[in-house]
Amino acid sequence: MIKLGLIGAGHLGSIHLKLIQELTDFELVGIFDTDRKVCEQAADLYTCKAYEHAESLIDDVEAIDIVSPTPSHFEYAKYSLKNRKHVFVEKPLCKTLEEGETLVKLAEEAEVKTQVGHVERFNPAIQSLPNLTLNPLFIEAHRLAHFNPRGTDVAVILDLMIHDIDLVLSMVTADVKKVSANGVAIISKTADIANARIEFDNGCVANLTASRVSLKKMRKMRIFQRDAYISFNFLDQQTEIVRLSDIPLESDSPSFEVNTGHDFDKKYIYIEKPEIKNINAIKTELQVFANSIKNNTDTPIDFVDACKALEVAYQILSKINQNRLVAS
Repeated sequence: MIKLGLIGAGHLGSIHLKLIQELTDFELVGIFDTDRKVCEQAADLYTCKAYEHAESLIDDVEAIDIVSPTPSHFEYAKYSLKNRKHVFVEKPLCKTLEEGETLVKLAEEAEVKTQVGHVERFNPAIQSLPNLTLNPLFIEAHRLAHFNPRGTDVAVILDLMIHDIDLVLSMVTADVKKVSANGVAIISKTADIANARIEFDNGCVANLTASRVSLKKMRKMRIFQRDAYISFNFLDQQTEIVRLSDIPLESDSPSFEVNTGHDFDKKYIYIEKPEIKNINAIKTELQVFANSIKNNTDTPIDFVDACKALEVAYQILSKINQNRLVAS
């Protein structure tokens, strides 16, 4: 079993703790939280040691799960890597791109496994996608949430939009060409609602909207490409695929013929709703982390991938700040 420690026993940390107990590959050694009372309560509940210092916990384990507030990620991850510990850290990787680049170098030197909690990669809606080659031409995403003071230590781009930035970068096999963005701080001191347009070298465009001051919750993404339209509902965990074909296909999916006005140019549309597996996305990502350590395999979202998402996020933040200065 992999000796694991957890830093940050707040809302998300508590979820991690519960799921870690269900995974047979981990042995939970202890917990550290800056709130001593919270730390001791969690340690009692999960029958492990409450550490007074994060460094002592890191020294005693093989792998560390960092679920503390974003501004603290860097120091905990840096100490862990310098001591050659495997590191799982919640998104975003850290607060600045410079910190992220430092962690990437340390991870390479330590030769350990690193993974970042971009949990939507493991959402059942994404996991249900059949063997369909993605070649997006246009992507549209909306991620809206009610206001919650938790997470407002960073702008909504790093809090919510970072999920969709990571997904888009994993789907588009081209470099970012241009970023445009605007955002508004409504309740907190940083942007609470933002829209970004990301253009890629291959012509693909992604239009992302994120808000943490909405009256309703929404987490949807739509992908348009030449042969298909794919819709993801991350909240309801549903996927719908609309395929276009030049010939009739043998399929149990609903289908209909499109009248193009030319008998020689018939098109056929097929609507497919893949089976959604009943999986817990956080539990799955933690199991993947354990598997990578046990089997010495690459993790699906390492610090390099997380830094790419962080770089785009900071381009968006920069554009928002530029527009704010112009408006003032």
